[in-house]
Amino acid sequence: MSFQTTSTTPATQAGLHPSPAIGAALLSQAFLWMFAGLLLTAGVAFAVGTNDAVMARVGDLLLPIFFGQLALVWAIGLGIRKMSATLALGLFFVYAATLGFTMAVIVSLYTGESVTTAFLSASAMFGAAGLYGVVTKRSLAGLRGTLMMGVIGLIVASLINVFFPSGALSWLISLVGVVIFTALTAYDTQRIASGALVAQTGSVEKAAVLGALSLYLDFVNLFLFLLRLLGNRR
Repeated sequence: MSFQTTSTTPATQAGLHPSPAIGAALLSQAFLWMFAGLLLTAGVAFAVGTNDAVMARVGDLLLPIFFGQLALVWAIGLGIRKMSATLALGLFFVYAATLGFTMAVIVSLYTGESVTTAFLSASAMFGAAGLYGVVTKRSLAGLRGTLMMGVIGLIVASLINVFFPSGALSWLISLVGVVIFTALTAYDTQRIASGALVAQTGSVEKAAVLGALSLYLDFVNLFLFLLRLLGNRR
């Protein structure tokens, strides 16, 4: 499944419900780009975390970096039908690289054992949820509204907790976040395999990129909420 700017596979050709072989290939491509993005994030985070001067600079620019990352996600999600698959993939990797700066700062607040525990736990839960999304015969499409409301609720609760800090609320936010992003992993995996993203983006290539972004965000958020829930601060 190559990425070319000259042509794409139309949704009508791929079908709204692709064959199992096409669905498996699309899912494999999405996971491939997702893992590549995670490796890039980890590499950047390691490079930043081992340089005190860069870490200090990133700490000063954390808010602009955060808003820039949001803009990138919105640009990919809303503009993917109008951009080439190559451009969408490039923006995804730019986002993954910039998130390495943010992750370096967050991870530095916790012990190495905590980070390892959270990562392994997130990997296990992500893998189990993704497998469920692929093998279950039950349609998870009906969960979309509930999960989106849950994400919005998490954002609102997190903002409240910033201005009115509460240990109990922080624990509850983390617990609910783990549940929501585990469910989102199963939902997004099924959505990719079913061909829904092909219809949304207009091509198999773009669907793989958007699927990779969705899975990447699911894993990162699952890891961060587990880190807050299980992690020991330095």
